[in-house]
Amino acid sequence: MAEREAGRLTPRAREIVEAARDLLEESGPAVLTMRTLADRLGIKAPSLYKHFPDKQAVEVELIAQMLAESAAAMEAAEAREPGSLPALAEAYRAYALAHPHLYCLATERPLPRTSLPAGLEDRAAAPLMRACGGDLDLARATWAFAHGMVTLEIHGRFPDDADLDAAWKRGTRALH
Repeated sequence: MAEREAGRLTPRAREIVEAARDLLEESGPAVLTMRTLADRLGIKAPSLYKHFPDKQAVEVELIAQMLAESAAAMEAAEAREPGSLPALAEAYRAYALAHPHLYCLATERPLPRTSLPAGLEDRAAAPLMRACGGDLDLARATWAFAHGMVTLEIHGRFPDDADLDAAWKRGTRALH
């Protein structure tokens, strides 16, 4: 993208992504359109295309934010409790529940790997890979459990009386 120089967005592009994130966090992905984004910024929609070729490019930046922020949360949990799967699961769940629309945008459709900053996906996965002793299959199974649990929780699919903390603990114990 022309707006990037050494992986960084221009100040105006950062402002656009910030407004897009605000819209997303407030109202969900259905509301995030180039028109509503332009309205939020007080500009005409065609002006956005000077900074981003399309909505997908804005979404890629949001997904990159989610991966970087969730990686930081997982790294902090790992620093507090090295090798602790329960600590990683707690951090993952807390991040996803704090940012449900961003989490869903980033995880409920194919990941735009080729458009993301180099190494970001690996950084996000690294704490889990270390907790799983480098076992890629175990890490994938663990992530699938965590993703499924948090997605069901975000979408209100568990009964009101479900003890989700107990389910998380049981699931992480079963995997390790």
